[in-house]
Amino acid sequence: MAQDIHPLDELYAVIAGRRGGDPETSYTAKLFARGRGKIAQKVGEEAVETVIAALSRPADELVGESADLLYHLLVLWAECGVAPDRVWEELRRRQGTSGIAEKRSRK
Repeated sequence: MAQDIHPLDELYAVIAGRRGGDPETSYTAKLFARGRGKIAQKVGEEAVETVIAALSRPADELVGESADLLYHLLVLWAECGVAPDRVWEELRRRQGTSGIAEKRSRK
């Protein structure tokens, strides 16, 4: 039986495939061409917009801003060579661990 592919894994594959593409025809290729700093800046901007939507906008706007945030985060991962599986594995590793205990273990 084939394993279902998570939508974020599918999106990551599309994003990674746009690296080196034409920045005139692909927003993703344009982000890659602008570099890691610009991509990271966009993640920050989208995070702020997500917070604003959560605090003062209808749920539909939060959904849209969350999608934008996830997209830009995946672009940043691709730029940095971080495959989603690495993040999913880290989340699995943290399961069952108190968030407070996990934070303390990083010191």
